[in-house]
Amino acid sequence: MKTYIIKPLITEKTVAKAQSGWYTFQATQSADKKTTKSEIETLYAVSVTDVRSSVVHGKEKRVGRKGKTVKKSDWKKVYVRLKSGQTIDAFQIGGSEEKKS
Repeated sequence: MKTYIIKPLITEKTVAKAQSGWYTFQATQSADKKTTKSEIETLYAVSVTDVRSSVVHGKEKRVGRKGKTVKKSDWKKVYVRLKSGQTIDAFQIGGSEEKKS
């Protein structure tokens, strides 16, 4: 079976969106909404209600002494909304850390 979901995207912005029910994943370019929905439902045992996706274009970087230009590949970002009351543990950040004085 081919997998379309590469990894969950964990950033400050995506963790904040996860509080409102939207979870963000990096997917392959060939992933469509139906396959993404079914794969996330099987991987995380949740019910997906809505899927949005966008293609993120790769950036050009300059590397080496001569400043050669290298282009990073394009990738797909997938936003998934879950049924109310369900969560994905990867996006839960522990807030029980104590501050040192």
